[in-house]
Amino acid sequence: MSTTSNPGNPAKSGETAATSTGTGTGTEGTAGLVARLNQAQPYALGLFRIVVGLLFACHGAASLFGVLGGAHGGGTVEAGTWPGWYAAVIQLVAGGLVLLGLGTRSAAFLASGSMAYAYFKVHQPEALFPLQNGGEPSALFCWAFLLLVFTGPGALALDRLFGAGARNGAAVTARGKKTEEREEQATPITA
Repeated sequence: MSTTSNPGNPAKSGETAATSTGTGTGTEGTAGLVARLNQAQPYALGLFRIVVGLLFACHGAASLFGVLGGAHGGGTVEAGTWPGWYAAVIQLVAGGLVLLGLGTRSAAFLASGSMAYAYFKVHQPEALFPLQNGGEPSALFCWAFLLLVFTGPGALALDRLFGAGARNGAAVTARGKKTEEREEQATPITA
């Protein structure tokens, strides 16, 4: 393919048509797809955080207030009982913070730890594997929140509006742009 600088052509000047549309074969199309996926990554991570936080908060609300079917098929957990009531408070508060993206890493760390405790104290003594012992939700929540501890909140988070989150978000954005520039420089465009 040849390069073009025709303003009517969707390809940018000095870029092949296959690279600009992402329909090329081999590494040209793959590089375009990877670049688009990398641009969408903070939003996908933000949506992941929102869904996981909402589901976790719903578990806490069900146990504390009897909504959404209540705790264990109906009713509420008695106030102050160990570990059920404390777990429900952690679920509601940490889930709400993760949902909003406020103190995400700390809230996710607490939530992950509480789910690890739930799995190993409540479920794992019953059987070895989560499918056998009913601990799949605990295991999945534990790992999902641990992922958020390391990745941060992604896009659409209140952390980005305040203090360190806003500074860290700017630093991450700057690093992302530098990485994209290095990838563009490292990827030769062949004709």
